[in-house]
Amino acid sequence: MTARFQGCTALVTGASRGLGRAIALELASGGASVIIGYRARRDEAVDVIAAVEALGGSARTLQLDLARPEEVERRARDFLDDGTPIDILVNNAAVMSAAPALLTSSTSWSEILTTNVLGAAALTRPIARHMATRQGGAIVNVSSLAARRGRSGLAAYGASKAAMECVTRTLAAELGPYGVRVNAVVPGLIDAGMTTRANRTDLDALAAQTPLRRLGTAVEVARAVAFLASDDASFVTGHCLVVDGGLSA
Repeated sequence: MTARFQGCTALVTGASRGLGRAIALELASGGASVIIGYRARRDEAVDVIAAVEALGGSARTLQLDLARPEEVERRARDFLDDGTPIDILVNNAAVMSAAPALLTSSTSWSEILTTNVLGAAALTRPIARHMATRQGGAIVNVSSLAARRGRSGLAAYGASKAAMECVTRTLAAELGPYGVRVNAVVPGLIDAGMTTRANRTDLDALAAQTPLRRLGTAVEVARAVAFLASDDASFVTGHCLVVDGGLSA
């Protein structure tokens, strides 16, 4: 382990698998004590704790259902009131359902926007206030290329991620005077999480369109998150870092 995040506590949502797991392990490898945010997969969250401990780090779980913003905000306040400072927040958890825009129901729109935007905002509010009081901290939001490129079937998901990029820039302006930095990563085609549900032939065809001719890995995105969360990015805020192998170039 390195000492990049020694003495820091990081909360990563959606950390029980996929990209969130990779982010949690990357931060833990830098010395951070990691809080594994999860919704329902407790067994997988416990497996991440074991992986963190194998690195010589420490971790614990925190169950959060972002589809219930008021409950999330209350749980975050209670957590902070218990005396646990959070130095790094990574808003990674998200839901997605793919359907043509004209066939996407109001229920689906509501579920996606509530979880991906309102839930993340509810979690961020008390933590950001806490960071501002302590005059320091880093927030990293996970966006998607779907926020920037019209992709068939992803209107609601893309809209939710575009909203998070706007929130990122706005919070950076508002929290900067308090020493709190807010950035985002914008992954492209990553061989993890939601992408793994797609047809492999389709993924290979899309990968061939990237200048690097391959999909990215969860570790590559996690390293970008770690950079933005670290003192190496001490003068970086309000930035949305694209990690897509050149696909959007």
